[in-house]
Amino acid sequence: MFKAGVGFFALFGLGWWLLATSAFDGLARLVEGVVGCAVTLGLMLAARRLLPSSAGGSFPAERRRRFNQINGLQWLLIVVIAVVCARAAMPVLIPPLVAIVVGLHFLPLAGVFEQSRLRVPAVLLITAGASGMAVWLTNGPDKTVRLVVGLISALCLWGMAMWTVTGAASAAEHGIRE
Repeated sequence: MFKAGVGFFALFGLGWWLLATSAFDGLARLVEGVVGCAVTLGLMLAARRLLPSSAGGSFPAERRRRFNQINGLQWLLIVVIAVVCARAAMPVLIPPLVAIVVGLHFLPLAGVFEQSRLRVPAVLLITAGASGMAVWLTNGPDKTVRLVVGLISALCLWGMAMWTVTGAASAAEHGIRE
């Protein structure tokens, strides 16, 4: 289910979606949570059904090493952001700053995986973070910061999952190896 990154895009998209829905209360939040879970499950099932078994297979040791370095740095920065923002009593800044870091991590990954299309989530996630910061800087409510960052980030990652599934499935139909 994690073929070609679809599982990661889908599950992290759900995480951002749940952040966005934290701006709502009661039944609306529950309904939105169910919708997010359904989208995530649908994307993962589509990947399983439509992607060829070879999609997103293993990659060389050097590529895996670079991938691990980039992700390790990303997670380290996320922890630092969470700690610093919590100690500064500014938890509202965690989502926008994390979105920017996650977006930035896609830039070197585009080179590692030789997939320029990974620049798309880079730009969109950085934009999500910058948008959340703009809401905060203009004294917007914390829940609006979460909604803006979470919604843009979720749609970006789910869009990447869908793009991956449809692109790889289309290539397989035409006998093209990605």
